[in-house]
Amino acid sequence: MVGSEVILLDFWPSMFGMRVRIALAEKGIEYDYKEQDLPDKSTLLLEMNPVHKKIPVLIHKGKPINESCIIVQYIDETWKDKSPLMPSDPYTRAQARFWADYVDKKVYDALKKSGTLKGEQQEKAKKEFIEILKVLEGQIGEKPYFMGESFGYADIALVTFYCWFYTFETLGNYSIEKECPKLIAWAKRCMQRESVSKTLPDSKKIYEFFMEMRSKLGL
Repeated sequence: MVGSEVILLDFWPSMFGMRVRIALAEKGIEYDYKEQDLPDKSTLLLEMNPVHKKIPVLIHKGKPINESCIIVQYIDETWKDKSPLMPSDPYTRAQARFWADYVDKKVYDALKKSGTLKGEQQEKAKKEFIEILKVLEGQIGEKPYFMGESFGYADIALVTFYCWFYTFETLGNYSIEKECPKLIAWAKRCMQRESVSKTLPDSKKIYEFFMEMRSKLGL
């Protein structure tokens, strides 16, 4: 595969961009990575995602695909010959989409609030976030991965948040592992995969990035 056929516009700490990088790694797809400066958006990013003007954007043969979960599905459908990410059974596939959608709608905002709000609001936010994680933990149950024995789409949707947990746990003074041990055990299982371990940045590096960003914003 010629690298320039596939281009990824991304930003290294983005948990949404990491989803795409894991999917590409699982499929063994070569691609050109173009790091984006989000405060100063590139002409290419604005051209390829004129609606949301956000990363990640996958450009395949000159055509853009936007939104991380949609990109992961596109990758799976386009490169079918290796490492299927979606279950073959229609019902299980629908369930995988449901859980990825749940992650998209619930996890990011709740995680952020758990570390950035103050006082009673923060305590409430932490409780709400843990409740969301317990729902996800319940779906995993005793299975190795979200939908059973195979790592796939729903796992990719959630695992990229794992490298951000340390930042908000530190800011919020709480432990996700204490509250949701099976969820963290699942995350550590995912980290044994090269596609995940080589994609997710070190948690301390994420923390330093976030604190520097807050400082620049005067927070």
